[in-house]
Amino acid sequence: METPDSEFGAAVRRALRTMPAAAHLGLRVGALTPGAAELVLAVRPEHTQHDGHVAGSVLGALADFAGGSAAGTLLPPGWTSMTMDYTVKLLAPARGDTVLARGRVVRAGRSTSVAAADVVVLDSGTETMSATALITMRNLEVG
Repeated sequence: METPDSEFGAAVRRALRTMPAAAHLGLRVGALTPGAAELVLAVRPEHTQHDGHVAGSVLGALADFAGGSAAGTLLPPGWTSMTMDYTVKLLAPARGDTVLARGRVVRAGRSTSVAAADVVVLDSGTETMSATALITMRNLEVG
């Protein structure tokens, strides 16, 4: 995929850094390429349920941020995207020390983009897919 913004990486990192919810979770940006984004979460106790598994709401937030970040890599300078809708399917319990959310653009449009995200948990070197999602983003010119 091609991006109209040669500084897409800085734009996506800035968007996540200035978003209070993403900052609260402690997300880090992993790989970024046009049309794809990987986010990394070091699991903390406050991300988990009473049984030690990462909460489904946290997995959903990660999928949303990853899909939105992937869509953001394809936006023109001065544009942002906001979530219109997302659906998350939880596939397996998420127990581990790191969660990776890998977003990818399914369709990039001028006003609406659709992305997908897979959320995997790393536990002692083993990767388990815990959730998958489909995310619809509204693209908006800022300023």
